[in-house]
This record gives sequence, structure tokens and C-alpha cells, in this order.
Amino acid sequence: MIRNFKEHDLPIVMQIWLDTNIEAHNFIPSKYWTDNYEMVKSILPQAEIYVHENDLTKQIDGFIGLNDDYIEGIFVKSSAQSNGIGKQLLDFAKNIKTNLSLNVYQKNVRAIAFYKREDFVIKSESIDLSTNEKDFLMTWCR
Repeated sequence: MIRNFKEHDLPIVMQIWLDTNIEAHNFIPSKYWTDNYEMVKSILPQAEIYVHENDLTKQIDGFIGLNDDYIEGIFVKSSAQSNGIGKQLLDFAKNIKTNLSLNVYQKNVRAIAFYKREDFVIKSESIDLSTNEKDFLMTWCR
């Protein structure tokens, strides 16, 4: 089930955010993510967040963060990955938005392949100044 984020979801959502970023971005020191944890925790509740809740366990196993038509990120617990949760979250966003964009690190080849499968196209490349890593701007239109 996908539902709106609630304030009491913050601890589990932040744990998923931290664990997933460290795992998916092993080319960035984990200290970068831990150093940014409190800042993200303070601004995340102001974003448009939807969580995926496991129907059986009622536990949150993923979420998507949106800022207008920009996807701040899709995060799925490692134990729940490759079960279609990321696609469900993205499909949910596609149903409520007509255009979507996001930045993805070029070294995150798994994410790039996922977004290409979902009809996103690479529009440009740049360098994320906070990590000095190359990334792509990818977009999708209905």
C-alpha cells in the first residue's frame, strides 16, 4: 500500500534513507551521508513524501520524495529490493504528475538502468558539487 507520509514515520524513513544511500553510493564516503542526516531529517517532513507499507507486516519498506515535479529520491530497504516496490512508488508519482525529473549519479548504474526502463531519458550531465561526483539529469513526460 502507498500512502502519505505521517510525522511518526520519520524514524524509519530516515533509517531507510541512510542505509540505502550508504549502500547504493559506495563510491561516496558514508561520512557524507551521516554528516547530512540531521539536515535531511529536518527538511524531509516539508517535502511531498509517499511511503510504501507492506500489506502483511504494516511496516514501511520504501518511500519516494518529491519536490514539485522533481524526484528527490526513491528509497527501498535492501531486504525489500527487487520486489517491484521502487516501480510501484514511481508509478504512483507518474499517476499524479505529468513530468518528472531527477539527478542520478553516473556510477549508480543500477538506478540509471531502472529509470531508463521506466522511460526516463538523460537530458544532461553535471557534477554534484557536494560530492564531486558526475551525475545525469533524467526526465520523463507523460
